[in-house]
Amino acid sequence: MNTPNENASSLDRSIGLNLAIILMISSIIGSGVFKKVAPMTAELKSPTWVLLAWVVAGLVSLAGALSVAELSGQIADSGGPYVFLREIYGKTLAYFFGWGNFAVIRTASIASLAFVFAESVHALFPLPEAGPGLASIHIGGIYPFANLGVKALAMGLILFLTLVNYRGLRYGSLVSRYATSTVVVSLVVIVLLGVFGGSGKWANISADLPTFQALKGDTFGFIAVFFSAMLSAFWAYEGWITLSFIGGEIRNPYRNLPLAILFGMLGVIAIYLSVNFAYHLVLPAGDLVAVHEAQNKVAAIAVVERIIGPVGTLLIAGLIIISTFGCTNTTILMSARLIFKMAQNGEFFKSAGKVHPKFHTPGSALLIQGFWCCVLVMSGSFDQLTDMLIFASFIFYGLCTYGVFVLRKRNGGPPATYKVPLYPVLPALFVLFCVVLLVITLYNRPGESTVGIALILTGAPFYYFWRKRTRTQA
Repeated sequence: MNTPNENASSLDRSIGLNLAIILMISSIIGSGVFKKVAPMTAELKSPTWVLLAWVVAGLVSLAGALSVAELSGQIADSGGPYVFLREIYGKTLAYFFGWGNFAVIRTASIASLAFVFAESVHALFPLPEAGPGLASIHIGGIYPFANLGVKALAMGLILFLTLVNYRGLRYGSLVSRYATSTVVVSLVVIVLLGVFGGSGKWANISADLPTFQALKGDTFGFIAVFFSAMLSAFWAYEGWITLSFIGGEIRNPYRNLPLAILFGMLGVIAIYLSVNFAYHLVLPAGDLVAVHEAQNKVAAIAVVERIIGPVGTLLIAGLIIISTFGCTNTTILMSARLIFKMAQNGEFFKSAGKVHPKFHTPGSALLIQGFWCCVLVMSGSFDQLTDMLIFASFIFYGLCTYGVFVLRKRNGGPPATYKVPLYPVLPALFVLFCVVLLVITLYNRPGESTVGIALILTGAPFYYFWRKRTRTQA
């Protein structure tokens, strides 16, 4: 078992179990719960199968989370999967995970969340835009000044929350605590309105679209569509692994980190299933497909409008603002710890590995991350990037979970701390699912999958540069 470092270059262990659970929930619930039900219904054409996709995606994510919790109970340090992969497989694989997260996976997620926040504000209070001449300036297919008002607000949010977390973990965690509490209570109210508000119809749950039977008749095609729909659910669940990024700041991590992952994940699954059940109860499948085809509509807004009228637009827009604000904050807080650990291992810019002497935060890592997130916001390409990288993420998730078997064999048995339940079945099923998901995604989206892997491999020149620098200084 790795003993957590306790020295001047380490971050303070100030996070207890309750706050860890809140951060776990906050890192997952962003914008997906409000809008992913519409594209999933358009693909599967059956409310029952959409709900099943949420269940399966939730259980798969839970299986991965429980498996990662065993690793977290043994390797309780900042960086999460980066330090797991480094301990189990070596430096190279761990580096490419870390690079992929910095270059695209986490930073593009932050950019995307901040952009949704800004779009929601823009829907309520229109923001100024650049003139036609400025907006038409482009570099290849990138138009950095298009939609400039929304982009400026998104970058402002990223910089503000970066500075909040720069000043201290206490401030960043306080933001997450209040934002998450507000969002969870509001989602519970939506569920209660959907079930008891008089607008819901139980028949909607079992009413498939006329084209469903033809879709289901092609067995392999239906399986491929089901997995494709689950990618949307996985995007909503994405974040279940990020609590382990702050393992170096959790008190009694060998106990509290696995428990926070377990309780947080169970809470999110319960919330997602309840909310999506309420969506289908209120809106028939055809209406949800129409929401998807309209492109500029959000499923949650359509549902609440059906229940309480036009004021629902304002309420859900406000809720999305709070939710994305909180999730952006938590993702900024956690993700910076990964590049902080990489820098301490000589695999990133040296300054990113320093702890701020006054605020006891990875200040430089936060600033570097914030700058790159703003670059991605200006590029406008973050949504395409996150779609490509969901595929690549599951390569690393599968490898982390397989690491449970590796460590048990290496250490001669299970750890003395938390043990994944139903071993070896649960981690084996998750690894198998990752393999199946990767194969089907390659079949469904070969272009996006290949580009996703290529983006991660762009870190190779930097890896050899940083490794050479480390050897020279040794």
